[in-house]
Amino acid sequence: MKRLFFLSLTLFFQLWANAQEIEFVTNSRLILGPAKDKSASISPGDIDGDGDLDVLVADGRHWPQTNKIFFNNGSGIFTVSKFLENVSETSYAAELADLDGDGYLDVAVGNDMAPNKIYINDGKGNFQKSGSFGNNNSPTRNLKTVDIDLDGDIDILITNRGYVNEICLNDGYGKFENIVNFGSSDDSTIDIDVADMDQDGDLDLILANRDGQQNYVYLNDGNLNFKERIPFGTGTDETRSLSVKDIDQDGFLDIITANIGEPNVIYFGNSKLTFDRKVIFDTKKANSFSLDTGDLDGNGMIDIVVANSGEQNMVFLNFDKGKTWKDISLENGEFLTYDIILSDLNNDNRLDIIESNSDEINYFYFNRELKKNN
Repeated sequence: MKRLFFLSLTLFFQLWANAQEIEFVTNSRLILGPAKDKSASISPGDIDGDGDLDVLVADGRHWPQTNKIFFNNGSGIFTVSKFLENVSETSYAAELADLDGDGYLDVAVGNDMAPNKIYINDGKGNFQKSGSFGNNNSPTRNLKTVDIDLDGDIDILITNRGYVNEICLNDGYGKFENIVNFGSSDDSTIDIDVADMDQDGDLDLILANRDGQQNYVYLNDGNLNFKERIPFGTGTDETRSLSVKDIDQDGFLDIITANIGEPNVIYFGNSKLTFDRKVIFDTKKANSFSLDTGDLDGNGMIDIVVANSGEQNMVFLNFDKGKTWKDISLENGEFLTYDIILSDLNNDNRLDIIESNSDEINYFYFNRELKKNN
């Protein structure tokens, strides 16, 4: 037993040594404009085709505001911005994706109790409104842009709190008239991820539900029928965000959850799709609204960043395949952060952090190697 403990401890320190010591830096220039809007989501991508990542921000939530585009100057600083359109909307989500197949990033906007909109990019970051998608008056909370039917174009998945969720299928030209519903009409679905959970070659749905509802994995039969569902979690969780990654590197996809008023948990996948093995990576019972995943410290393992409402946002560095975690608090105050995204903003091959804050400035943090004092 002592030898086993010694070997485990030795392996842990080896993993720790292989990782970079990092810090996350922000200041008054590392912001997406000075306005304190009701920002709900962010989406990074090369909007103007100049080789760096720009950022789209969805503003408003329940109250109409203008959605904005921030253009990167090539160094991770956003010196130019403009409205997506000169109209105010109750936007909860705005996603960048090539919807019409011309090679340029277009925009899908999800609005609360108002029509969801499509905007087509001319390749230089100028957008023309091009119709709507989904139910016109649904309480949209999130969007997922993915080729769910594997036909070569990008479809749009809509999560609607207290209303049936929707898959809007692309006709190949950026029109979304064919709609497939999933879940039930009273689901309080806030977030969704898409992955091949059962390894049968098609894409399944993983849902985060609020209001004490059961979270589910919906299995795709290959024809966009999602009748078989698998529960995960306690059955009464207030889950607001999730991500699917192989955290323990065992070949099976795991589900990472961000919860309101309870710890944040990873549910590990297996060949039986039971998700009964779990680990709490964040013991605080914070109001966690969003999360994202990626290798922040270069040790080959998936780390987690969590957005909290009314508390500091957190980074959790993964050591030893999800068995050991190191937490880092982001330095800014206790904001109402609705979305948090990892993306390389300054082209240094390191994932940076972008916050979407409601009634506060939207900050971003550069990921830098910690300089040790000699």
